[in-house]
Formats: sequence, C-alpha cells, structure tokens
Amino acid sequence: MQGNSTAATVLWVSAYPEPRSLAGSLRTDGIAHLRRGGHEVIESDLYAMGWDPVVRPRDGGRDLDPSTVRSAAERPQRFRVSADTREAFIAGTLPPEITREQNKLHRADALIVQFPLWWYGLPAILKGWFDRVFTSGFAFGTDPSTGRRLRFEQGPFTDKRALVITTLGDRPQAIGPRGKSGELTELLFGLLHGTFAYTGMDALPPLAFPSADRLEDYGKAREDLIDRLGGLFTDPRIPYRPQFTGDYTSEWELADHLCPGEHGVRVNLSARVNLGA
Repeated sequence: MQGNSTAATVLWVSAYPEPRSLAGSLRTDGIAHLRRGGHEVIESDLYAMGWDPVVRPRDGGRDLDPSTVRSAAERPQRFRVSADTREAFIAGTLPPEITREQNKLHRADALIVQFPLWWYGLPAILKGWFDRVFTSGFAFGTDPSTGRRLRFEQGPFTDKRALVITTLGDRPQAIGPRGKSGELTELLFGLLHGTFAYTGMDALPPLAFPSADRLEDYGKAREDLIDRLGGLFTDPRIPYRPQFTGDYTSEWELADHLCPGEHGVRVNLSARVNLGA
C-alpha cells in the first residue's frame, strides 16, 4: 500500500497507563478516524496487555533459571541475547507473545508509536517492546544467503512508515530549534534514526503535544492529530542518509567531503530541512 486513498494496515502501539487521559482520547479518536477511512488498525495497548518489557533467557529458548543451578555441571550455556533470540526466531521457538507482535508488524504498512515522553525517553514498557520484538533475524542482521547487511536502505522494513505521537510537559518552545530540552527530532534521534530508519522504515517527523497537562483545547489537538494521520502515507520522511551509497566510511563515519566542520546528529540528514516539533 503506497497511496493515501488505498486501504492500508496500521499497527498502533501505545504505552499509557491511563486510558482516560488526553493520550487515551487521542488514541481512540485517531484509530476511529483511520478505520472510517477504510484502514485496518491492529492495536497493541501495552499496559492493557500486561506486556513484560524484560528480555529474559526464555526469549532465546533458555528456560532454566541460573539462580536455581546447584553445580557447575548443571549450569546452562550463557544467554547470548542477540544470537540466541535470532536462533529462536529462525527456529520458530520465540515465546508466543513475541511472535504475535512480530506478526502484527509484518502485516503493517505503517507503525504508529504513541507514548508520553518520560525523562526525555521512552517509558520502560515501550522500550521493552522494542527490546523483545525487534530481534536479530527479524528486524536486523545479515541475510544468510547473500551476506547483505540488513539495515537502513537495506533493512527488512523498507515497505513501512513510522510515526511517533508523544505528549510531554514542556512548553512548545522548549522542544523547538533553540529550546532548552533540545529540538524534538534530535531528542528522539535514537528512536527515529536508530530504530525506525535503521530497520528500513521511513521515519516521519514526530507529532508532539507539549504542555499536555495544561491542554485546554482538545478540539485543536484532535484536528492536529487527524491532519497528521491524513498524511501518514504521503508526508515526506525525515531525510536520513543511506548507509551504503558512499556518504559514510567503512567505519560508519560521515565522509570528509560532507558537512565539513560540522558535527552532531544533524549531519546524518541528507538535506537541511525544518522538521518542526
């Protein structure tokens, strides 16, 4: 699906502990709007699901609790997080709750991730969703038949778009280009570039609702949300640079002829754009 007029499948992942909050209302209205437009919306409400955010040995097929081992002879091989979860993914032995989430993402044309910005990062339950679901072999790694590195423009999710919707306590100016908290797209660089773009997705500029605890005009907030959802498949992506076409050295450092004298996360943009907040 690559056109706004064509029905698509959207995975909406939310991480809010209170469904009656501003975020809960936006989630309800946003999903309803997408469905009225003919889209299929798959939901992962992490708090309602009771999602366990902790990566454990059972994720890689190692069920034995090392704390119960009485002797060295009984001690299992150490848990290799990336390698063991990759083997479990290939063998089809990942825990069923992980497989269900991977199947949802596999079906989706777009991923919407909605969360409150806590301490300038993701809530633990959402971070743990990425930690457990985005396993090697599924979201990144190396193609065993070709040796092709599965990341950025060669990532497994190049057919998907990704949008962040976040609420936060800061004033709008605080997350602007000269804001005390840092420009929002740079503040979320780890998620937008290091997760979405890294796995091949087209990362869209995030939608933020600042001063959320003092918001008085819900109608305006809802309009902003509906407007952004209308461009989910047409709005320009954040122009992050591809990795394998000469912009970076073999050590993953930006080539000397690009942005000379500059540094920081913005050098990873192939165009100077005002991404806004």
